[in-house]
Amino acid sequence: MAFRTERDPLGEHPVPAAAYYGIQTARAAENFPISGLRAPAELVTATVLVKKAAAEANVELGRLAADVGRAIVQAADELLGGALRDQFIVDVYQAGAGTSHNMNVNEVLANRAGEILGAPLGEYRLVHPNDHVNMGQSTNDVFPTSTRLALLLAHAPLLDELRALAGAFRDKSIAFADVLKVGRTHLQDAVPMTLGQEFEGYAACLARALDDLDRASWQLRELNLGATAVGTGLNAGADYTARAIRNLARLTDIELLPAASRFRVTQSMGDVVAYSGTMRRLAVELGKIASDLRLLSMGPRAGIAEITLPPVQPGSSIMPGKVNPSVPEMVNQVCFQVFGCDTTVCMAAEAGQLELNVMMPVIAWNALHASGILRHAMRALRLRCVTGIEADEARCRELLDRSTALATALSPYIGYARTAEVAKESVRTGTPIRALVLERGWLPAEQLDRILSADAMTQPGIPGRQEKTAE
Repeated sequence: MAFRTERDPLGEHPVPAAAYYGIQTARAAENFPISGLRAPAELVTATVLVKKAAAEANVELGRLAADVGRAIVQAADELLGGALRDQFIVDVYQAGAGTSHNMNVNEVLANRAGEILGAPLGEYRLVHPNDHVNMGQSTNDVFPTSTRLALLLAHAPLLDELRALAGAFRDKSIAFADVLKVGRTHLQDAVPMTLGQEFEGYAACLARALDDLDRASWQLRELNLGATAVGTGLNAGADYTARAIRNLARLTDIELLPAASRFRVTQSMGDVVAYSGTMRRLAVELGKIASDLRLLSMGPRAGIAEITLPPVQPGSSIMPGKVNPSVPEMVNQVCFQVFGCDTTVCMAAEAGQLELNVMMPVIAWNALHASGILRHAMRALRLRCVTGIEADEARCRELLDRSTALATALSPYIGYARTAEVAKESVRTGTPIRALVLERGWLPAEQLDRILSADAMTQPGIPGRQEKTAE
């Protein structure tokens, strides 16, 4: 491989001759061969958008020569179109604050912009990574802004998948509206309900998580771009900040605004913590639902088996014909990973000191990783599982008829103690609840039929009693 020699404040260092990154990126790649993980695509996109918006603002203010600004913007547009993405080589685990990531973007843009203007790679006379691409900026305002923007870019697709999944469960709740079954609490038989009611609960849990996630996203729209090193705005200024953020809002079609306190947004990653927390809440809801689907489909002969999940792959290398709930199992694992991502975000955010949180790279990676895997998991759950779920209505009714939980409806008529007595006797002898009550002469047959109607038990009120209509 051919190399060129570049120079920085630490001295000279070789850089691959064909690389669009430069010396600081090369040093970072050598210093941090840690995970093989690279910056998420959304973070690269967001940082390039920040650089483009800043270049436009600096040209508008007369600080940056128009031809240099146009070249930076053209280079940014090429990167936004997918070019040179292999040039972002810095490991996720890098020097604090994201300086290496920021310089990786600065160098790639500077080299491509210089090339547009006729300069060879590695010659920064026409377009310099720091003087031109990073003009009016610091890593300390670029990286927080890019993190927030990257999460916002991923937010709409995440909401779309969440909304679609909630809709799929709502569709099933309608399809299963008349399927009577036994409810369960403590993993024991409880009172009757419909399978549709159970699935409506799943849809509502996801819808509430969606609302929570969307509310939290508004905190991310407050940007500290223009705060530079510690929040004072040194080498930037209010005119630059207003123009750069306005440009960024135009480029992304996202409502963005300058931070009410640049010092808060520079010091704290609390807004990212809040957003990560709502993804954790979504993972809690999603993981519980996935576990329920596994329980409800368990069997098919020796378990509950009230629903059938669509088969997606053979379930065993030794047991022919076995089919597992593979998609919900995947979802559970994704949710566990999201919990880990959120824990990392929280601990790293708490580790911020004084005017800056230097743990931002690991915060950004984990928050964006959680967003991405949640999005893909929900899509797979919807398309490969939920839309194909079928109810075994006969099995649901069989288990309901065998349950003694129907006795609960008798309590308003014969009292808790007598109800418990017949329920216990039914479990011991297998005699139906209805027969035991008739045998004791506690209620007439016609009234018992109304009281023990499973349909009536799935609605509010006291089964068998005609409620007075409010006038």
